[in-house]
Amino acid sequence: MNTGSDEPAEVAATPDGATMEKGPEESRDPRDPHGRAGTDGAPDRRGLGSRAPEFVRSRRVLHVSWQVGVFVVGLAVVVTGVILLPLPGPGWVVIFGGMAIWATEFVWAQLVLRWTKRKVTEAAQRALDPRVRRRNIALTVAGLVIIAVLGGIYLWKFGLVMPWSIKHQ
Repeated sequence: MNTGSDEPAEVAATPDGATMEKGPEESRDPRDPHGRAGTDGAPDRRGLGSRAPEFVRSRRVLHVSWQVGVFVVGLAVVVTGVILLPLPGPGWVVIFGGMAIWATEFVWAQLVLRWTKRKVTEAAQRALDPRVRRRNIALTVAGLVIIAVLGGIYLWKFGLVMPWSIKHQ
């Protein structure tokens, strides 16, 4: 029994007739360990497509107008995120928010978001590997030592003077 999952579990019968709950990890297709393939081996496309209300999807002109509106709003959010990248602010978060807006209506955005989530999850799992963590800590310490040495050299040469106030020496 997997109580940490929001996915519905299946019930399997044992040879003695008793039932046993089967979690989502056991009900997946054996060809794909991540559970992304259907029974025919094709990628799982559940939940893809428009999330517009039914009355909007049933009228072509209204649905196209809805898609244009979603695209324009998502584009505005993504452009804002791109502008925020060099500025102090959550640029990448805003960009992915715009992608999430697009994903409410466009399959390509849903697939990009799924791919991105999968890659971020894989990177997080790799980062938890003890060898990778030790390497990252060692690189961080080396970087901090280099910055401290450069700061010490600056203080030794110029003292506590801001760089824009240094006279040519």
